Amino acid sequence: MNAGQIFGRGMSFPPRVGPDGRVAWSEGEANVRESIRVILMTEQPERLRTPKFGGSLGRFLFEPNTVSTRRSIQERITRELAQWEPRIRVESVNVDPDPSDPQAAVATITYKLVATQAVERVSVGVSLGA
Repeated sequence: MNAGQIFGRGMSFPPRVGPDGRVAWSEGEANVRESIRVILMTEQPERLRTPKFGGSLGRFLFEPNTVSTRRSIQERITRELAQWEPRIRVESVNVDPDPSDPQAAVATITYKLVATQAVERVSVGVSLGA
């Protein structure tokens, strides 16, 4: 069985045109990684039919880059991924200051793919501000 059958297939994110001039698709582990990014970058209630969907990480834009703020980001990521991405189990979420930008943080999410038990990791930048 191929990864597309196990994990599914969807339009790639960010949306792009493939070499054949059609909308590009992603499948397998790449589709799961893209889904994680979509969840975390979507602001509630951006989706009209599912207004509670999304990690709303943009809400931290003007928050100070403190331990407390990074802890709140960590809790939000853990909660939203548990609710909206059933293909994974979050193992850990680490949110650290971005060494190259004092007004940003980097969230590193380690997760296990439910279907294969493979451990994967993805990092997401979070803009802060104050």
